[in-house]
Amino acid sequence: SEIMAILCLSENIVDLKEKLGNIIIGYNSRKEPIYAKNLNAQGAMAVLLKDAIKPNLVQTLEHTPAIIHGGPFANIAHGCNSIIATRMAMKLADYTVTEAGFGADLGAEKFLDIKCRKANIKPDAIVIVTTIKALKYHGGIEKDKIQEENLIGLQNSMSNLYKHIENLKDKFGLNVIIAINKFNTDTEQEIQYIQNELQQKGIESSLVEGWAKGGQGAIDIANKLIKITEKQEDFKFIYNLEDDIKTKIEKVAKEIYGAQGVDFSEEASAEIARIEKLGFSNLPVCIAKTQYSFSDDAKNLECKEPFKITIREINLKAGAGFVVAISGKIMTMPGLPRVPAAENINIDENEKIVGIF
Repeated sequence: SEIMAILCLSENIVDLKEKLGNIIIGYNSRKEPIYAKNLNAQGAMAVLLKDAIKPNLVQTLEHTPAIIHGGPFANIAHGCNSIIATRMAMKLADYTVTEAGFGADLGAEKFLDIKCRKANIKPDAIVIVTTIKALKYHGGIEKDKIQEENLIGLQNSMSNLYKHIENLKDKFGLNVIIAINKFNTDTEQEIQYIQNELQQKGIESSLVEGWAKGGQGAIDIANKLIKITEKQEDFKFIYNLEDDIKTKIEKVAKEIYGAQGVDFSEEASAEIARIEKLGFSNLPVCIAKTQYSFSDDAKNLECKEPFKITIREINLKAGAGFVVAISGKIMTMPGLPRVPAAENINIDENEKIVGIF
């Protein structure tokens, strides 16, 4: 996970090698960090990644260029593609759209507080992608019923969407547009309800039908987005690098998650003290948290009651250049679902492939 983060936050091969050398692999008997460079391992690791650091240029079905590079998961790392790929795209196109996965409380916060700070860039506008199914799920509707029309569930869920909007519009000072990613199970009443609610609050939205119609289904949002990028923004970070580690974590938890506060375990507090003593207090923080809830409880979808975030463990990622704060019950290793998509992929005797499209 740290090597993937390093790949995505490196400026070039020299920077990559330096960051790989700064990975802490353990501590000696005097509690001093042992770095990968102490074992002269950074050169060999850089050789393994010499081609991986180069962005991958691909194309869509309509021959639109796209760059796919890197894959740090936003629930355990910073959740963005590489700085190199983003800068390359910005040089090659009039407009660059980049993804920050797993919601505005995870991917977007880390994109803005970690990647943008490191790369010295800032977005001209933010697209918040939502689906009617996801909204109903956060409105208390059971997962096996979210494909059925349910305006009450939608009504209950709007507070979740408004919080994401508040985070990016008010906390980070950026202009936003809501992309309603249309599914064939969405009803006209449900679509109209969301659009009307957003319109009443003066929030721009667009119904995106890219899945069904390709580029034609995304023309409306493209045109609206161009106009939004021309507006003035007031971008700001959630915390300062000069803040101590606990303050940074508390600011993200309170401002972005809406938590009342943060509880630190004794182990986490002791590790923070050690990290700050080693001189790493000025690093950004990367909170490892469930993507299903603003809280650290994956089952607390609606967050109706006041909650706190519990930080049970702290890990220094000196190579990647951030401090990971682990909250709740979360795996720090990416995993597959119980039934991965690969089980549905097959090929017959005529070499016909099934299970992909």
